[in-house]
Amino acid sequence: MTTVSPYSFAPDGHGTKELHLVAVETLDSWLETQSRRVRNWLSSTGFAAKSGEIALIPDPDGALVSAVIGHGTARDRARARFHLGGSRRALPPARYKLHHALDPDALAEEALGWLLAGYSYRAGPPSPPADMAKLVAPDGVDAAQLQIIAAAEVFTRDLINTPAASLGPEELESAAMGLATRFGADMSVTYGDDLLYQNLPLIHAVGRASDRAPRLLDMRWGQTGPKLTLVGKGVCFDTGGLNLKPGASMGLMKKDMGGAATVLGLAQMIMASGWPVQLRVLIPAVENAVSGSAMRPGDVLTSRKGLTIEVNNTDAEGRLVLADALALACEDAPDTLICMATLTGAARAALGPDVPPFYTHDSALAQTLMSASARVRDPLWQMPLHPAYQAMIEPGIADLDNAPAGGMAGSITAALFLDRFVEGKTRFAHFDIYGYQPKPAPARPKGGVGQGARALFAALPDVLDL
Repeated sequence: MTTVSPYSFAPDGHGTKELHLVAVETLDSWLETQSRRVRNWLSSTGFAAKSGEIALIPDPDGALVSAVIGHGTARDRARARFHLGGSRRALPPARYKLHHALDPDALAEEALGWLLAGYSYRAGPPSPPADMAKLVAPDGVDAAQLQIIAAAEVFTRDLINTPAASLGPEELESAAMGLATRFGADMSVTYGDDLLYQNLPLIHAVGRASDRAPRLLDMRWGQTGPKLTLVGKGVCFDTGGLNLKPGASMGLMKKDMGGAATVLGLAQMIMASGWPVQLRVLIPAVENAVSGSAMRPGDVLTSRKGLTIEVNNTDAEGRLVLADALALACEDAPDTLICMATLTGAARAALGPDVPPFYTHDSALAQTLMSASARVRDPLWQMPLHPAYQAMIEPGIADLDNAPAGGMAGSITAALFLDRFVEGKTRFAHFDIYGYQPKPAPARPKGGVGQGARALFAALPDVLDL
């Protein structure tokens, strides 16, 4: 079989096997279209089209002819995504052509899930991809676009999964630089104490305790069209600073740059698709470490915008680095500004690991995002920028408090904090993502995962009027 990337569709050709995706509701009618031999075989094996159930159909000599995958009930399909992808690794490593009764959106979801099911991460030198089942691009899908999305998601997952010892601010810069070089984007970087001279004091304050220098990554691509700026939190490891996290909370902090990884993946989708936009990506890349130079609880910092901030918890550092980046972004007056960050545990408490909240004042933007989220099955949920909670982030000694006491509405108050740094007529949305799959699921192994990028990729053409 011709070598094909696990994240690409295979060419059709001799030896391709049939692959049938059959739901419980349509099993009887589908069986009526099959030969007596197939009906007898499935009856003898007890195939009932349960979600993820697989039946392999042999020819009279015992060689594989086709496979049937159960698509479950409507309830099963509403409760889980990527059923086809969930079966990929259980199929014999052959080339398959899909037969189905899916609408276009469901077909695109299942085909993408198949590609993403090829993903795995293992630390160390890269190894050849495992031989696994391949799929011919189904009729009716935009195969090129699905492959672009899959490749970008793989990029995001790899960044999140890489241990912090191997991916600090410098390595995140290298990954972004590689992306910029690949697509002909320009990139500038502001390092270390130069952050102070360039009026990015909050990024410097958060990252100065580490011997891995903090920096701001600034990528630009495209000369014409609407201005789209993506800001991603790039905290490559978060100890909590002097407000040190307990061990159980620190264990996953290699993923605290998940916002940066996700906006880089989204940027890759946009550039690979050739959108007519002026794209800018801003990533404050830091490590929140502990040393004698670390910021302290009770410190008052002055931001790029001039707002003062009382640091009441050094573990609420993400909103600090994002504040300077958002203020810088608004100086360029983008038409649309997107912020993505693994920002609060409160978001997980409210919505769990699978549904990131987003915040925006723009009702049309929110409606477009929710519609795209449902269409491509990339879950999102709008949460309110509740004005009454503004007082919770105003400490009196300074303009803002980075960690309001009491612990209530933590995701909302973090979003309100960030909103203070956005000015002008820019459409703004902030996403409080988790960036991690805590348990294996179809097409999503345990580990880093992109969230919200596919919904944004589907929504932004309408938002930007492309």
